Amino acid sequence: MSIDAILSHIDDEIPNAIDRLKELLRIPSISTDPAYSQHCQQAADWLVNDLRSIGVEASKRETPGHPMVVGHFGDSGPHVLFYGHYDVQPVDPLELWNSDPFDPQIEGTPNGPVIRGRGSSDDKGQLMTFVEACRAYKSVTGTLPCRITFFFEGEEESGSPSLIPFLEENADELKADIALVCDTSMVSPGVPSISSQLRGMLKDEFTIHGPRIDLHSGHYGGPGLNPLKEISRIIATFHDEKGRVAVENFYDGVHEVPAELLRQWENCGFDEETYLNSVGFTQPHGEEGYSALVQQWARPTLEINGLWGGYQGIGSKTVIPAEAHCKLTCRLVGDMDPDNVRAALRKHVEDRLSPDARVTWDSDLDGSPASVMNIDRPEFERARQALSDEWNREAVFAGMGGSIPVTRFFTDILGLDSMLIGFAQDDDAIHSPNEKYNVESFHKGIRSWARVMDKLTNY
Repeated sequence: MSIDAILSHIDDEIPNAIDRLKELLRIPSISTDPAYSQHCQQAADWLVNDLRSIGVEASKRETPGHPMVVGHFGDSGPHVLFYGHYDVQPVDPLELWNSDPFDPQIEGTPNGPVIRGRGSSDDKGQLMTFVEACRAYKSVTGTLPCRITFFFEGEEESGSPSLIPFLEENADELKADIALVCDTSMVSPGVPSISSQLRGMLKDEFTIHGPRIDLHSGHYGGPGLNPLKEISRIIATFHDEKGRVAVENFYDGVHEVPAELLRQWENCGFDEETYLNSVGFTQPHGEEGYSALVQQWARPTLEINGLWGGYQGIGSKTVIPAEAHCKLTCRLVGDMDPDNVRAALRKHVEDRLSPDARVTWDSDLDGSPASVMNIDRPEFERARQALSDEWNREAVFAGMGGSIPVTRFFTDILGLDSMLIGFAQDDDAIHSPNEKYNVESFHKGIRSWARVMDKLTNY
């Protein structure tokens, strides 16, 4: 059966597909607020019923938190695991919404019609692009093109507390050849993207201790060690004058971007000036010699996220504080090891302490490595060609400055590589008032997934 017949069916059915998405968007499945627990159950039930309507053996699986939805179709051929999440962020502040966040509407904008409502982009609209592609495939051909496991989570927006135990307990059932993840975006409007690398994360916090108690700055100003001065001196040594992290061994495991990938990035439609100007910058402030895009996607960072100590009330209090505090995060790339980075960072601080100063560290060792996808697998190039065909523009293997932890869990627990394909836009206002999803993103997203599945199975 020609893919053209399936694409034509998608075009004819797009009004019905939008109506189904609206039904799901009307369910206020806010995972972080216990008041909405029944609505999370309702959303899971809705998805189970919708999957069953296209012949998928689907069920709701209870967890200590919100339920998972698992569905299976087929028992032979290539096997993909498709992941999305049905829970959404809270809508506060409600007064900033222009309409009811759970009464989705189609609105006209200068860039075309959009679907307005909480979850329209993150992640119900994205999730349904794949389901609708499967529906069209089944309607036209009587079957789906490959073996598919559907896996929908209900706690992604609240830290996924049930995810790791569920994956571990159901690993045999959920294993596949590759995972498809929809919770991502296009690198630029009209430029289809496959996210091929995600930065990891390391968090740490330390306190510099000086005198036994806060001191009178007249009695001890001069001879007294000031922890605020001490911590400022130390954090000033974290970077050199060219923006490079000056911590010894920090760059172990960092690799330069391959030439072909860099070529794709340079031609992906990213506008550095617009990106910087939108937040009030005139130039990038990271490592010299790297573009803003490379700094964001492929270089590690060491950021000071919080710095405080001493008196912070109204007026003045003439004290030398007993303590000063600093919160740090590092974005990790390539093969950087979070434990090694933490050890190097802590040694850097401890080696620079003055006499009479001491440091204590946070005991919550929170860190995860970067996720680098194996784009040498043939599925990645087939998917890239499918996206290029649909959007009439070369699709790119893009990086991401942030993290999507589920991809690491799929690797560590299920042994799966992940392919991240999504159609969200940077201006979709996810997690914010007036969230939207472009109708074009939804329509062409469905068509894109149909093409991707076709390319993955018919070659």
